[in-house]
Amino acid sequence: MQLDEVLADLWAESAELDRLVGGLPAEDWARQTPAEGWTIAHQIAHLAWTDEAAHLAVTDPDTFQESLKKAAASPATYVDEGANETAALPPDQLLTYWRETRAELAEALKQVPPGTKVLWYGPPMSPASMATARLMETWAHGQDVVDALRVHRPPSSRLRHVAHLAIRARDFAYLLNDRTPPAEPFHVELTGPDGQTWTWGPDDAGQRVTAPALDFCLLATQRRHRDDLAVQAEGADAEEWLGIIQAFAGLPGKGRAAGQFG
Repeated sequence: MQLDEVLADLWAESAELDRLVGGLPAEDWARQTPAEGWTIAHQIAHLAWTDEAAHLAVTDPDTFQESLKKAAASPATYVDEGANETAALPPDQLLTYWRETRAELAEALKQVPPGTKVLWYGPPMSPASMATARLMETWAHGQDVVDALRVHRPPSSRLRHVAHLAIRARDFAYLLNDRTPPAEPFHVELTGPDGQTWTWGPDDAGQRVTAPALDFCLLATQRRHRDDLAVQAEGADAEEWLGIIQAFAGLPGKGRAAGQFG
């Protein structure tokens, strides 16, 4: 997908979450979310902090190398430290900060020369892939906010970006878990929110995954336990992948307990 299309969907995803948190009373920003130790303020702070880091990676890769070194030195705490610092801002300032950082990143991505890869905490990415990763994170952390507020968020066709990133990151997930990626591609078939079928991989692949798109994305972002989702695997390799799948860069997360949202 072209960069401008991904950026348009990223804007829509961000605007949806912005509308949700923008009307909250100040005290609700201190609500705990399913992510241990993280409030709603932490979720928005993390998005703003990561947008700023991505902007730095695009505009000043030499300086961003220092961030990579700090992340490598403290892989278990680096992200939390960034969120904690920014979450201390008053809600109105935090919201403004997030709006500014995401807008600055979008403009910077448009200026990246064709064929250029952007450094990141995971593998280097094209501008379109970077925008897709930001959409995935916005959706995933938005899910934490939705869960904290106990409101309903209808799924949208933007889930296709989240699913695509998770599928592209298959081998990365294996390597993070000290496992050898399978040599053969999988076939993944998802049912979108509008009933449309989305597919990846050869139709005749022996290893297959089928699911509603929402369930697959909830699993890939570790926002739900697999026992609570209608995600099916055919083949031992596909089954193994669903146990380690992640759409995000960084260390494997703890995920969510089964039945937590039942």
